[in-house]
Amino acid sequence: MRKTHPVNALKKLGIGLAFGAATIMSMPTSALACTQIYMGNKLTADGNTYYGRAEDYRKRYLKHFGIEPSFGPGHTYSSDESAFVYTSTKTSYRYTYVRDHPSQWDERWDAYSEAGINEKGVSCSATLTTYMNAAAKAADPLTDTGIGEYSYGSVILGESATAREGVELLGKIIDDQGACGNDQIIISDNNETWLFAALSGHQWIAMKLTDDIASLNPNIGNLNYKVDLNDTENCLHSEGIESMPKEKGFAKYFDDGQFDVAQTYGEEISENAMHSWARYVQGRAYFDAPLTEGTDYKIVKDTRENARATTGALPFEAQPLFFQPGKSNWNTFEMIRAFGNRGEKAPGLNANTDGAYAIGTESNSEINLFQIRDGLDPEIATIQWEMLSRAAYSVAIPFYSALLTEVSPYFSDQTVSYDHCKETDIVNNEEPENSINYVLMDISSLCFEHPELLGANVRTYLDALQNELVEQNLEVDEVMQATEGTEARTALANKAGNAATENTYVKCKALLQEMRAYLKAENFDQPFTPSDLNTETNGLKVSITYAKDALATDPVTPDQPGTPEQPGTPEQPGTPEQPAKPEQPTTKPEKPGKSDTTTTVTTNKTNTKGGLPTTGDRFDGRVVAAFAIAGVAVISAGGYFLYRRNKE
Repeated sequence: MRKTHPVNALKKLGIGLAFGAATIMSMPTSALACTQIYMGNKLTADGNTYYGRAEDYRKRYLKHFGIEPSFGPGHTYSSDESAFVYTSTKTSYRYTYVRDHPSQWDERWDAYSEAGINEKGVSCSATLTTYMNAAAKAADPLTDTGIGEYSYGSVILGESATAREGVELLGKIIDDQGACGNDQIIISDNNETWLFAALSGHQWIAMKLTDDIASLNPNIGNLNYKVDLNDTENCLHSEGIESMPKEKGFAKYFDDGQFDVAQTYGEEISENAMHSWARYVQGRAYFDAPLTEGTDYKIVKDTRENARATTGALPFEAQPLFFQPGKSNWNTFEMIRAFGNRGEKAPGLNANTDGAYAIGTESNSEINLFQIRDGLDPEIATIQWEMLSRAAYSVAIPFYSALLTEVSPYFSDQTVSYDHCKETDIVNNEEPENSINYVLMDISSLCFEHPELLGANVRTYLDALQNELVEQNLEVDEVMQATEGTEARTALANKAGNAATENTYVKCKALLQEMRAYLKAENFDQPFTPSDLNTETNGLKVSITYAKDALATDPVTPDQPGTPEQPGTPEQPGTPEQPAKPEQPTTKPEKPGKSDTTTTVTTNKTNTKGGLPTTGDRFDGRVVAAFAIAGVAVISAGGYFLYRRNKE
């Protein structure tokens, strides 16, 4: 993940000096780090394929789960990170998305549709930021008109009926307009899963992933792989992928003479990527395919000012993008928890004790995992497990996203105020009502602030809740697979999504209230234990009723099913009026003036997309001191690229 903030107006006006200064001003104080995971179906207990990604951006950053409707021909996709524009020639497909708050993107609705499934069953997780080396950058630089992670998900899901179609469309767009970033994306349907990589400004490759391998990538562009460029069934690529670097003199080859894509385009191994490599070592250890310290890598210290962590790793040679895990029966719960991995199985790189960065870091903002039942009807083949906060202390909720036409009211929509993200006193200042986004964020914040007091038992409780969601979803899925007809399936998908979300919200809100009460009491003789946690079995005392509610013949009500009595559990509010939904802009709207007041919108109505917020500022993490740097003119030319490539 590499957030590139709104700068197009300055670029288009050609104000180099102001652009350079603004770029440095808007650089985040901590660098960005995402982790992408894939597990083939021959390596899983249920014979399903799994893939997904953890976005890492900021400790408190609001994400929204919603539904984009279908549009007629002529619908325009555009970007606020580049001058990219693509106009559809057909009716687009409805799809689910996970997006940023509009206040963070010039009041635009469409930023980063990074995880979703469309009505044709095509799923997408976008994107994993990678980096190219200096030779590739000089020969084929990124383009100002290119597509980037702001738009990948929207275009792929809105326009593609199959995964291969999505790959071909994305490749053609890069051929024509270029790319504005180096990224990896996974695109899948009920039959194929593809890994797409934007290698440079106009060069790209896509590989169909096999069912007998695992993959882990934490923002590393030079992880090795071999691929037959002539095998069009399993590999698609730009025309000049080999000829261009060969002509320019920087093509690299394996010892057997085969073209080495990763080493030709990817960045060289350096200490700049030590925290990415730490996460690679952590992930390999989690999947029981550990690397050996002293043989495969060394542990290094980060002494840079404002370093994201003090301990990292550095390999002695390039490592593989694909590997064999230590077992072949990975289950759904284990795949979800892989994103919360903090290096507990990697000696010397444990984020809890050794000062290392982690896959399950405090600055995760969203995690998605797609469970694909190969060969099933595309409408029901893929289950989207979604969590809108940090994986270390969160819960993934299951959705049949290809069928969804409504989103639970417990997911605050894009009309909710962004201001709670800036809240520092989580104990006393509660989030807007009925916002599972904020509830999970606040649970995570308190656990990271008080790990010794809260962390262990909260994680145990959330694991128990996660296991019940996984187990009860099997019951729901059995009925879903037996249900015939899109209309009936859609009704069940909507009902199941609402039930899973409500059950999760009720449990997590009650948990958060207990955590707050515990901290307010200031009696810390014993670590916090949730009243609903059975400490003998590490399960819930009162089970959720997700499957029962989803499969009931009567509608799901806003009551609190299966919720134990817990202090501070709020009463569910009535249903206020839903604000009108403005149309999604296809071009960048004028930015309204700042409001003097904060408006928090609470809704119990079905929503697919909310209205514009009234407050919020994308740049609250900016490095203010940079504005005073003498000789700011010298950064005007390079500022944009410094910001874009804010490495590690």
